[in-house]
Amino acid sequence: MKRASRPMELSVRLAFYILKNRLKGRKRFPMVTMLEPLEMCNLACVGCGRIHEYKPVMDKMMSVEEAIAAVEASAAPIVSVAGGEPTIHPKIDQILNELVRRKYFVYCCTNGILLERVMKKVPPSKYLSWVVHMDGMEERHDEAVARKGVFRKAISSIEAALDNGYRVCTNTTIFRGCDVEDLHNLFQTMTKMGVEGCMVSPGYDYTDAPDHDIFLTRQESQDAFKEILDEEKIKGLRMYNNPLYLNFLRGRRDYQCTAWSNPTYTVMGWRKPCYPLADEHIQNVDELFESSLWDKYGVGKDPRCAGCMMHCGFESATIFNAVSSPKDWVTLVKAGSISKSGITAG
Repeated sequence: MKRASRPMELSVRLAFYILKNRLKGRKRFPMVTMLEPLEMCNLACVGCGRIHEYKPVMDKMMSVEEAIAAVEASAAPIVSVAGGEPTIHPKIDQILNELVRRKYFVYCCTNGILLERVMKKVPPSKYLSWVVHMDGMEERHDEAVARKGVFRKAISSIEAALDNGYRVCTNTTIFRGCDVEDLHNLFQTMTKMGVEGCMVSPGYDYTDAPDHDIFLTRQESQDAFKEILDEEKIKGLRMYNNPLYLNFLRGRRDYQCTAWSNPTYTVMGWRKPCYPLADEHIQNVDELFESSLWDKYGVGKDPRCAGCMMHCGFESATIFNAVSSPKDWVTLVKAGSISKSGITAG
């Protein structure tokens, strides 16, 4: 089976993009557009807040034109298409194909149930990667998504995608009571299958999530990731997050959130201030980069940010901080990790 690989063009383009914006004197700018063309889903995962938060507009779907316009307005080189379950959208193939045609690097997040059907309309491209959500091996995964058989379907979809030449990653959300051995088995299985890499992130305690007891505090996250990311246990495994972010998860580094780098556009507009929090929805993405806004949000500023360690806010922080640290920049370059900036939904 052919192993998926991240194109060098992605890292090069993102590095030049960051440099260009810094030379223009921009302190805040987007690196990833988080696009949610619908909030409907064919699963009801226990840790998901979206299907509850957007219940009044669950039947609303973004037009192709609106989706492309939002991406163009943000102008970030990377687009993470999420939701909801984006493969439900009747015109998701048109959205993905148009973004690829415009040479955005697109990561489409999916549970894998409908992926093989969508692949028939979306050809493989170095600009497109499927990100299949995997929360553990069969028993643990099916429990997390509250439906039996989903793990096997996801595995089948990953195999089909790899066999047909697509780039494929996985994304795993960590909750309280996670089975570390099971997660290591998952990462080993995905590596052997040939995925491009396995992403990890702690879950965020969404206000509208049905069960708040499953979410980790910051200290609990650090304790869990010290075990999950034990260097000996993950040696040889294809982890997708950059090494600085992985050390942040282990509690070895500290960063302030840079969630403004991942603006999120939904059927109601841009989430303000960020992917986890939506105190309001706005129509002008530039409002998300105003200094006055970020005087109010972040660790130590808003109590809702205290436990957050999601990659959409903190993996990008490692990139921005590395720009001012030659040692950290070399670490990212050596690992081929400049492009790993929080590309998936948490």
